[in-house]
Amino acid sequence: MKKTHKNQSLMCVSIAAMFVAGYSPFAAQAQEVATPASNGQIEVVLVTARKKSEASQDVPNSLSTVRGDQLTQITSGGSDISAISARVPSLVVESSFGRIFPRIYIRGLGNTDFDLNASQPVSLIYDDIVYENPVLKGFPVFDVGRIEVLRGPQGTLFGRNTPAGVVKFESVRPGAGNAGYVKLGVRSFHGFDAEGAYDMELGNGLDVRLSGLFQRQADWIHAGDSPSNNAKLGGYEEKAVRAQIRWRPNEQLDATLNMHGRDLEGTSQIFRANVMTRGIQGLNSNFRRNRVTYDGGFGNEQNLNSKGASLNVTYDAGDLTFTSITGYETLRFYGRGDIDGGSMASGPGFIPFPADSADGIDGLEQWTQEVRLSSDTTNAISWQVGGYYFSENLSIFSLAFFSPTGVFSDARQTQETRSWALFGSTTYKASDKLNFTAGLRYSNDDKDLVASGGIAVLPAITKSLADDGVTFDLSTVYEASDDVNFYARLARGYRAPSIQGRLLFGTAVTSAKSELLTSAEAGIKAYAMNRRLRADLSVYAFNVDNQQFTAIGGAGNNNTLINVKEGVGHGFEAEVQFRATTNLEFNGSFSYNFTKIRDANATVAGCGAPCTILNPLTAGGLVKINGNPFPNSPEVIANLGARYRVPLANGNELQLSTDWSYKGETNFFLYESIEFSENGFWEGGLRASLLMNDGKYEITAYGRNITDEAALVGGIDFNNLTGFVNAPRVWGIEGRVNF
Repeated sequence: MKKTHKNQSLMCVSIAAMFVAGYSPFAAQAQEVATPASNGQIEVVLVTARKKSEASQDVPNSLSTVRGDQLTQITSGGSDISAISARVPSLVVESSFGRIFPRIYIRGLGNTDFDLNASQPVSLIYDDIVYENPVLKGFPVFDVGRIEVLRGPQGTLFGRNTPAGVVKFESVRPGAGNAGYVKLGVRSFHGFDAEGAYDMELGNGLDVRLSGLFQRQADWIHAGDSPSNNAKLGGYEEKAVRAQIRWRPNEQLDATLNMHGRDLEGTSQIFRANVMTRGIQGLNSNFRRNRVTYDGGFGNEQNLNSKGASLNVTYDAGDLTFTSITGYETLRFYGRGDIDGGSMASGPGFIPFPADSADGIDGLEQWTQEVRLSSDTTNAISWQVGGYYFSENLSIFSLAFFSPTGVFSDARQTQETRSWALFGSTTYKASDKLNFTAGLRYSNDDKDLVASGGIAVLPAITKSLADDGVTFDLSTVYEASDDVNFYARLARGYRAPSIQGRLLFGTAVTSAKSELLTSAEAGIKAYAMNRRLRADLSVYAFNVDNQQFTAIGGAGNNNTLINVKEGVGHGFEAEVQFRATTNLEFNGSFSYNFTKIRDANATVAGCGAPCTILNPLTAGGLVKINGNPFPNSPEVIANLGARYRVPLANGNELQLSTDWSYKGETNFFLYESIEFSENGFWEGGLRASLLMNDGKYEITAYGRNITDEAALVGGIDFNNLTGFVNAPRVWGIEGRVNF
């Protein structure tokens, strides 16, 4: 793993934040729940799915939260944002870039595009700021109070690029008094983790919270044939910091300044040549977790530096509340990889030509501004109206190499995006048991792209797109009893037009028109058994007009945007939590997502690798994709977990927990093939914690992917049967002190 000495200030601030830390578990809980658990009952969780704080049971939308012990458990072992994949219904997260550029799918809707300019139909929002660029979306998870996964279109309050849904991260906000925590741990592959936060009450309504993360893992994958080669791949070093200053001088004003940064040096995704056999699904004997054979021993690498700040101001004038949210994000990134996954000289298997390329962002600036005016929610009619502005300037480069230093293709892209929207939503309480909500949003988008260079050394090609869209949300909630709510929802989501200008191996700039998704949904959210049992159930169906897809790879190794005439999907989701006793708890979830492409004329290039395509071909050799499922869209996702607490003497406690997630059979590309797919597989985790002195001290041993399940999670199809796999088994121990 290469080392640099840049951004030393970020590292120093991060380490300082961690080691001055302290934490109050009760303060964190107060931000997350309306009613704490008591007498073995399940707590009521507060969410901000409709940009106001309310119980999740009252929201007419299929949603899940990941928080508390569950969030701590799944993010152990140096996990990145992909740790939430398959942990709640209908959610998949994968990446061909390693610890950055997560690709998020909800109900089968996502984007397999690997270009740094890719748009996605799932929006990621971190502390009320939209992270539009896919590299921004990989910001690490630390000192987070809650993750909300909102399924289905969110086109009224969150707007553009949300037809599939929204994933919201809510950091723990300042206001816990003088309190904090420190957490240190070691794990497999010489891994080291440090995390902490400190909340300071400075008086006169001023609170400050500093939090930081430091993670390191040694290289553990050998690059080359000889066992004597030192490990060169798989390691990383990541630092991240967040500083929040919150000012509440009176009951009306609440202002929070949030400053954050990230620095990552490590290994890109590990591509593995010919780890599949023609005509057979799954990994073959060429796969070895700790070894690859790259050309010249070349090792994948990535370096990322990002910074940002936001200002969230709320003024409560009694009957009216004014909110302003201003955000700024910037980053630089470089990543390089041996894309063919092997060596022409030593394989494994036949590799017709080497492929070694790099992509980077040498400039990104994103500005966002939202203003919102809302009424008193206790009235029979409540409402909120607002406006939103988005601006992004992006500069991308892509390189292809014929030697460690020689470049034979250099492609450049710059893109300017401007978007604005007006929105409004109103809720009418027809009675104590019945309410109706209606929302409307108008969005306007402009994109201008300039692309040049590439394998054909093309002069500057310009492409401009502009479009607008109207989205809506109609919903109703009926409270059958204090413990049972029924809801129904009809909503439309909008995804802005996209441009693809990655000319590294291509000669054309492609684009895709806007897509509109219409979704109908109904569900029940209920408590039972004196609130020891919670069950959320939903059914849905959607239709997408002009659905955007990216045809990637193939014999030409291109990235091409296309629209298909129509995409359809339907399914159901179930989530259950059960407290059998005060100390024993079970949870589980299940989702079924059926998706299908409907376009008799839709075709894509087939694989350049020797794969077995299962779809019919045209006379010109293209693959017909009509009737295929969406890529990276498993029909079945499931999750099971259990937690048992054993009270001990002197305020001590032993906690034992396990969690298991299942990702069903998945096809990786728009065409269907035997090889570029994966059968369903389970991953499991264990955790044992000893809490001492009423929770002030904690010692934990844990394991992730404890069965060491090895499964494909993606592929590259242009010259051999290349794949990449899930993370290996990890064991670790950690200690925590709460102040």
